Amino acid sequence: MKKKWNLLQILLFAGILQVGAQVKIIPAIKKETWKGFEKVSFNIAGHEAWYVKPAKALTGKPWVWRASFPNWHTDMDSILLAKGFHVFFVNVDDQYGSPYAMQVWDKSYFYLVDSLSFAPKPALEAVSRGGLYAYGWAKRNPDKVSCIYAEAPVCDIMSWPAGKGKGAGDINSWKQCLAVLQLTEETAGTYRDIPLNNLDGMAAYRVPVLHVVSNEDKIVPVAENTSPLINNYLALNGPATVFPVISGPQDLQGHHFPIDKAAEWADFVMKNSYPIKNEIKQDKYLNIRNGIEHVHQKLVSGKAVTVAFVGGSITFNDGWRDKTANYLTESFPKTEFKFIRAAIPSLGSLPHVFRISTDLPQLNLVDLLFVEAAVNDRVNGTDSLTQVRALEGIIKQAKKANPAMDIVMMSFADPDKNNDYSSRKIPVEIQNHEKVAAYYHLPSINLAKMVHDKLANKEFSWTYDFKDLHPAVYGQELYFSAIKRLLFKTLFERYPAEQQKYPFKNLNTGSFTNAGYVPIEQAKLGKGWEMVKDWTPTDGLGARPGFVHVPMLVATTPGASISFPFQGSAVGISIVSGADAGMIEYAIDGKSFQKLDLFTQWSSSLHLPWYLLLADDLPFKKHVLTLKISADKNKNSTGNACRIVHFLVNKKE
Repeated sequence: MKKKWNLLQILLFAGILQVGAQVKIIPAIKKETWKGFEKVSFNIAGHEAWYVKPAKALTGKPWVWRASFPNWHTDMDSILLAKGFHVFFVNVDDQYGSPYAMQVWDKSYFYLVDSLSFAPKPALEAVSRGGLYAYGWAKRNPDKVSCIYAEAPVCDIMSWPAGKGKGAGDINSWKQCLAVLQLTEETAGTYRDIPLNNLDGMAAYRVPVLHVVSNEDKIVPVAENTSPLINNYLALNGPATVFPVISGPQDLQGHHFPIDKAAEWADFVMKNSYPIKNEIKQDKYLNIRNGIEHVHQKLVSGKAVTVAFVGGSITFNDGWRDKTANYLTESFPKTEFKFIRAAIPSLGSLPHVFRISTDLPQLNLVDLLFVEAAVNDRVNGTDSLTQVRALEGIIKQAKKANPAMDIVMMSFADPDKNNDYSSRKIPVEIQNHEKVAAYYHLPSINLAKMVHDKLANKEFSWTYDFKDLHPAVYGQELYFSAIKRLLFKTLFERYPAEQQKYPFKNLNTGSFTNAGYVPIEQAKLGKGWEMVKDWTPTDGLGARPGFVHVPMLVATTPGASISFPFQGSAVGISIVSGADAGMIEYAIDGKSFQKLDLFTQWSSSLHLPWYLLLADDLPFKKHVLTLKISADKNKNSTGNACRIVHFLVNKKE
């Protein structure tokens, strides 16, 4: 069945409209009946939409979301309406599950859940090409789906409408599909955003799926659609069922067949959707404050946007960061985005503040900055005062480079924070992130508290779902979902922000607001030290990106001494700490020496980048740091090595 393109779609394809701009939702425009129930029609983002009301809604308002062909095989819907379910449909047909259609679905979902109090997890009903929509949205939002019921669903565009397999295909629909997805005959085969792929998020959330098919289907062959999808899903431990229909007439080359078990399929939806699970909402962990108004203005005006991510391994690894970038790109397809991954595993706020100007050399061009440090600040033992000074220094340096820059601060979860919250203590790292974010009116997300509360609410298991402070798929989806919620509220709902001016007075007078690296070449080397121009491990241990094949000052002999003249209020060193890391003795301006162990709990397995603050609260004048290798060493160390990658100095502004 073909439908005419509406004006909004035509303008979109012509490149005239920006998808991400705020679009008003027009309330109910008419009321009629559908299968004997009241039907309320309205408009979402320029698209016809409607929902059908049961005579008496079940508690929590569970609902079925029909993806396509809403008037086809409605027996199951009638049964569910009689039981108290709502039924919803928004018309984005002829979009083939495109990113544009997914944005319309997002707007529909948040309107129904936020404004009409529909249940947070609808059951998706996918008929034929509706599989492209249902799976496209479920993969992007696995935490928002109770189950998927599908009849002869399209799962691969190369099968239908392309007809590149055993199916007949549809030439006109294929041309339309290529245009909508901006593909060519040559590139279509490499297009990955189809139901068959990327099912890991759904599997992690254990979204049940039921496919009702006919093995006689020559339009959407089971072997090219349902079978590979179900196999892929089962391989990921996703719960799936396939029911082949063998009775009754098989029309339209087997693509249309009778649904004689509507009551059983309604029961499948009912059991997976009701009663509504008491899950904790994300909004309570979001602090919008000033929002991201600068980014919003650039997006709606079509200007290029640069987004940077500063953090440790949770930001460095694939997961929420890639999903965030993809969400922004899909939401604003006419915007030229540049995404910068300025993240290094193992590093927290202290390393970030000294490295940000080096690792983000064009900091002045960054429009949106995501910052996370809470996990490594705890793991690395960074004290509370240093955390505040480092976090404020990051904000100050960023705002100095670009006063309009929007910054989002995030606090991720770890077992120590879970234990703190269970003991009714707010983790120090969370307190400091929120203190700095509140002072500068920055949006923040307390993901650590959200994870703890959801664990306490028995929504998932840390051991089997989240699995580690480096989140498995479930945790990455959970993190992204909260970040997406903040972005949606600030970019689409235009959530009222505070719009307070940023204060210029420091929160802490000792904050590292002009912190940075000082070249190691400025040190004066004594006997036993050497400059290694291109250092690389020789003991078989690994090293972090940015801390290998770089110049280093190296000494391995006790007594080897070095001096470093500097001018600033704080000084430190950035080293790599491997299995042979030793101890150092250091002094400022000829005062008494202090001893410091360079060996860490991870040094035996990795040349770990380690940032050590040696002195702060110094007067802003010239100083000299003297450092020498101690004869003592950690009992677990194999040597006395010190390898300095950078000197750290907080200079006067």
